Amino acid sequence: MAIDIEIVARTAIDCGYHLHKDLEPGLLEGVYEILMAQALRDAGLHVARQVPVPIEYKGVTIDKAFRIDLLVENHLVIELKSVERMAPIHGKQVLTYLRLMKLPLGLLINFGQEMFREMFRDGVKRVANDYYAPSRQ
Repeated sequence: MAIDIEIVARTAIDCGYHLHKDLEPGLLEGVYEILMAQALRDAGLHVARQVPVPIEYKGVTIDKAFRIDLLVENHLVIELKSVERMAPIHGKQVLTYLRLMKLPLGLLINFGQEMFREMFRDGVKRVANDYYAPSRQ
């Protein structure tokens, strides 16, 4: 059965929204990670935490060069932050993970913002690796 990554992404955004609404900003990133993983599992999704991302360059392999905060259904990368303001490097970090893992879509979720919206300036940013969401009919 093929996974609909858009449904998975919407479910993740919904879980993040409710977590943000209930707990508000101010907790450490690790706390949000544990609670977000459980919320996604409660929604019926498979979630892996702290997934190693290897990198190979000119014959040198580093097995655990990076770690993905959450990998949902083996297709959606979720990187969590708890900072007052996102920096451009945060989006590049997610794109690097997507490229190295050859995955199409990631979410950068910041629980440190006062507002939680799927926009560049607020709590959620979609990051795509040569992926275009199907148009809605």
